[in-house]
Amino acid sequence: MSKHDDQALPAKDKVQVGDPAPDFTLLDQSEVSVRLREFRGKAAIVLYFYPKDNTAVCTAEACAFRDSYELFKQAGAEVIGISSDSVETHQQFAAAHRLPFILLSDVGGAIRKHYGVPTAFGLPGRVTYIIDRQGVVRRIFFSQFTSEKHVTEALSTLQSMHEEDLYSSSAPVIRKPPMGE
Repeated sequence: MSKHDDQALPAKDKVQVGDPAPDFTLLDQSEVSVRLREFRGKAAIVLYFYPKDNTAVCTAEACAFRDSYELFKQAGAEVIGISSDSVETHQQFAAAHRLPFILLSDVGGAIRKHYGVPTAFGLPGRVTYIIDRQGVVRRIFFSQFTSEKHVTEALSTLQSMHEEDLYSSSAPVIRKPPMGE
């Protein structure tokens, strides 16, 4: 099951920084339909596309996201992995590696194509999209073989987004009085 909003982005174009993230609905590893836009206003999204469950680099990447998952939650973000694997394969992969985040099944690769994720060295590309709470793509990171860097880049981007939000906020800044006052 996969659906996407064709009005959000023509299929021939790839998603770029500043674009609204195209909406879609896919099944997760628990056979629950997950719709991207349901996260708007609630959490930033770290949406990472990866080639295949149970391969060395993909497993290292998933485990790196797992090991930093609490940092992502503290940053107000949800991690979502997408590959063309089946729901059943995702169930086994998530259980074997204790993955606490959502894995979506994009059998046939329609969402991967819709986002414009490239193929690299004959493999489906490894690309991470950082999407803010308003549903806007703020950063895109591509690296086929340095999977752990997707985690560090995502955390760094979330930190920058948080700092931008602090500076652009109209809320008053509370400062402590100097010592002795």
